[in-house]
Amino acid sequence: MAGIYIHIPFCASRCIYCDFYSTTTVSLQDQYTEALCKEMELRKHYLSDLQADLQDPTVIDTLYFGGGTPSQLSADNFRKIFQSLQQKIFSHPHYRLSPHPEITVECNPDDITSELLHTLKSLSVNRISMGVQTFSDERLKFLRRRHTSQEVYHAIDLIHQHEIDNISIDLIFGFPKQTLAEWEEDLQQAINLDVQHISAYSLMYEEGTPLYKMLTTNKVEEIDEKLSLAMFNTLIDTMVNNGFEHYEISNFAKPNHRSQHNSSYWKNTPYLGLGVAAHSYNLSSRQWNVSHIKKYIQSLSNNEVPAEIEPLDDTTRYNDLIATALRTKEGICLDRLDTINKEFLLKQAQKHLEQQTLMINNGCLSLTREGIFISDSIMADLIKV
Repeated sequence: MAGIYIHIPFCASRCIYCDFYSTTTVSLQDQYTEALCKEMELRKHYLSDLQADLQDPTVIDTLYFGGGTPSQLSADNFRKIFQSLQQKIFSHPHYRLSPHPEITVECNPDDITSELLHTLKSLSVNRISMGVQTFSDERLKFLRRRHTSQEVYHAIDLIHQHEIDNISIDLIFGFPKQTLAEWEEDLQQAINLDVQHISAYSLMYEEGTPLYKMLTTNKVEEIDEKLSLAMFNTLIDTMVNNGFEHYEISNFAKPNHRSQHNSSYWKNTPYLGLGVAAHSYNLSSRQWNVSHIKKYIQSLSNNEVPAEIEPLDDTTRYNDLIATALRTKEGICLDRLDTINKEFLLKQAQKHLEQQTLMINNGCLSLTREGIFISDSIMADLIKV
């Protein structure tokens, strides 16, 4: 099995916390779509190489449009991309599209219209991931989000009307001066939306973002660690008590509604990344495209993919496993490791097993609830340097 990720970098405006590659130069949308379709042609063998010695084709079971803001893409360009996927990849003899693929498009609430949903539905999109972030209009303005809380409810209603019944929303907690009660209110409103998946993240002050500059110039102040921990505890309790499975550090799903695409990243599943700044993985190497839209478009016009490639050695594979699989509920299945790496991992994990921040269950090493709160430091202890 394998997945395909397509990066759509366009945003009508930039949020103050975002460090993903994006651009507000929406006039490049048509040229960018042409470049994307050209990249599909040039890289159509990327995943087929996995099955070079086998008769069975590689099954593509997830397709994910991320950004940026994919919902900024025009209907015509969405159709061109899907048509190109069909002609250049899904029709390739070494590939087979799963009979029931998970096809996700990230959307902003204020972009959700009947016209957009009609287009997505006609293209077999069956999952919407929506950046809600908070139900406080004051905090939305602080983030420089374009939507209001009321537009979230309207968007959810429209999605339901168009019979797309797999909806994920993103939430953020830990705003400057945010109280625990305010976070509890956000969570309750999220539960009331009756969505199938919720991702929740602590507000991060990433270097190079406007939010980071606000922090370093003392215009905002981070919440203290004790309150942040209380918010995370509240998040877990609220989600679990309302029927969500806590299957990854920041992700919660109703039964049978885990994000299959994101899960592939944590399960060592190969994927092809298309578009500016997109990453790819084919078991033997990682590849990432240039993070500059004009350079990306220009290179593809010359039939060149502007990318860097990193071959993977044993140490890198081991460290990748720690950074991905350990984030999940299942953790790291020790049988996946050779004897040397298994012995190293268990030695490094010993103190955390004794402190009950790690546990071994059914042959898998995983974080305990206490371990989730200090997962970064645990992973730092487990990796090879």
